[in-house]
Amino acid sequence: MNFSNLLRLALRAIMRNKTRALLTMLGIIIGIAAVIAMLSLGESVKKRMKDEFASMGTNSIMVVPARQHRGGVDMGNSSSKSLDLSDYRALVEGCHYVAAFSPEITSSGQMIFGSNNHFGSLTGVAPGYLLINNLEVERGLMFTDADVQSLAKVCVIGQTVVDELFADGTDPLGQTVRFNNKPMKIIGILKKKGQGNMGSDDDDVVLAPYTTVQKRFLGINYFFMLQASAVSQEASQLAADEIKHILRSTHHISEGDDDDFDIFTMDQVLSSMDKVMGLLTLLLTAIASISLVVGGIGIMNIMYVTVTERTREIGLRMAIGARQRDIMLQFLLESVVLSLLGGLIGIVVGILMAYGGTAAMALSYALSYKAIGISFVVCVAVGVFFGWYPAKKAANLDPIQAIRYE
Repeated sequence: MNFSNLLRLALRAIMRNKTRALLTMLGIIIGIAAVIAMLSLGESVKKRMKDEFASMGTNSIMVVPARQHRGGVDMGNSSSKSLDLSDYRALVEGCHYVAAFSPEITSSGQMIFGSNNHFGSLTGVAPGYLLINNLEVERGLMFTDADVQSLAKVCVIGQTVVDELFADGTDPLGQTVRFNNKPMKIIGILKKKGQGNMGSDDDDVVLAPYTTVQKRFLGINYFFMLQASAVSQEASQLAADEIKHILRSTHHISEGDDDDFDIFTMDQVLSSMDKVMGLLTLLLTAIASISLVVGGIGIMNIMYVTVTERTREIGLRMAIGARQRDIMLQFLLESVVLSLLGGLIGIVVGILMAYGGTAAMALSYALSYKAIGISFVVCVAVGVFFGWYPAKKAANLDPIQAIRYE
């Protein structure tokens, strides 16, 4: 019997019991839909995070103190004081592959203007911070190197701070706000940037000269971190190597000794993020795939029932010349068709679930075509794997006993 006739018989058998077939396919539908939705949502989240990091500058470089250990206890990065003004000056003078440098120091506290107040962070930076982080001053001016040298009590604020402290429409430029009871004059307003990484608000920011935050607010002489921007994305690794060489020299680190600082390029950050997201997506997909196993068991169960119900039919077909191979192929094809139909419905449901999920999470829709291809292959594999034993049982029936079966 040719393949087209077998396919027609399989479809006819499925259509005779539509409700039973649909219930049998339910596990496959749920499994495939969940896998596609999980992989597509994972792609959407990765795309969102990559876009967010790209907005920080694809050639950004971060230098942070290495993690400190005392008596076997991990003290974290913040306990180290390994980055200071001498490092900053050496890097500015000695790096050829870096377009801009900026220290970063942060102090948290209450900002007050009139009767309005807002809890936030005062970030001490250099003027090059704007270039490194793709920020723009929409109104007013950015503070200068002269302001940094004089420990000027000036700041540039984001739109969220404007909305919180100047809700009555007062022009913020030229106004003096108090941060932890110290006056700071607003000289610039940053262009609105919107939501940042992991839902953070990139407009809830107050920038001031790093020397002002160091001396007037924190009383320290070191930096929490250093940020840099390579002259191009291609030169990022060269710039990182250059920074490492200079810092090892200024810190007098001998050959073979570990660095007391860590350097991260944006490529490294994105690579680490891809690994984490990949593992998370794999875990969620593995959990969702349990439904496929359940669906496969459902197909095997219903194929056993089908073989039992059609025992006389199998005997008659064998009696008029059907070979064991024909009988086995007929039931195996029926199992594969059942699995594929469930898979096709699952793909449509999965696409709709992914679209709804990305819309609810305010993400850009990124369909995983790889997931669709894998789902198609998996459906065939499930149909063959779970349909093979019932089909073999049907093919091994004795024609005489099958015809006599009641």
